[in-house]
Amino acid sequence: MNRASILIEADELLTKIGDANIRIYDATILFFRSESEPTAYEQYLQGHIPGAAFFDHQNFSDPSSDYMYMVLPETELAAQIGNIGIAKDSEVVLYANGLLPCATRAWWILRYAGHNNVRVLNGGLSAWEKVGGEIEQGARQYEASKFECRLRPTMFASKEEVQAAMEDGGVCIVNTLTLESYEEAHIVGSSLLPCIDLMHEMNSFLPDDKLASRLEGEAQHEHIITYCGGGIAATVNAMAHLMAGNENVSVYDGSMSEWVGEGLPTTTSRNS
Repeated sequence: MNRASILIEADELLTKIGDANIRIYDATILFFRSESEPTAYEQYLQGHIPGAAFFDHQNFSDPSSDYMYMVLPETELAAQIGNIGIAKDSEVVLYANGLLPCATRAWWILRYAGHNNVRVLNGGLSAWEKVGGEIEQGARQYEASKFECRLRPTMFASKEEVQAAMEDGGVCIVNTLTLESYEEAHIVGSSLLPCIDLMHEMNSFLPDDKLASRLEGEAQHEHIITYCGGGIAATVNAMAHLMAGNENVSVYDGSMSEWVGEGLPTTTSRNS
């Protein structure tokens, strides 16, 4: 894969508005909102790319799991993708309003499910507005379709696979959170590369040469597993690896939420 197959720039998206086959989704999550502030869905209603529907991450999260944002089982995942209007041949564009990791998480889920023609709008809603894209209000919804999963199971790693990787020198386990969070607790043996170091203002990916430079050390390993707090920020690093040509990368879906919840071994930077 390369940048052009993973990202779409706003000026190209402008040329596709009105195409009957395109499916655009606002995949924003608001993690730190106060009760008085609008929800992500309310923010979407106030303004979104024309025709865009809302990608609700909760609907793609396993309700039977003890941990947030764990991906749905295959049957339920296929049904949910179809429910929001995505068919095998749909061209899908995902974006977020100010927080790229929300869109990369949605991209990772759809690619995991076997959908091939899906890209993330680099720069999100602000990039769209900068090129003169119109904004519309209110809800949009695509007609439900049928989608059949063809899972790419290696895109997600389980806690058992992470445990095995801890004993395997050929696997690089990467924490993608902040230095402060890493210092507090991280998976034993894991390294740190904050996802923010791969983005410009949490909204767009850095140029390819800068991505390749920052990922060079990890790319020397046979396999890379990225993780964060709940499997969202980790998808930024994983997608960056794909753009850099490093295909053998997985996201630990449960991440620290599950790892700590299951009492698995962590350490701090002071005694690692």
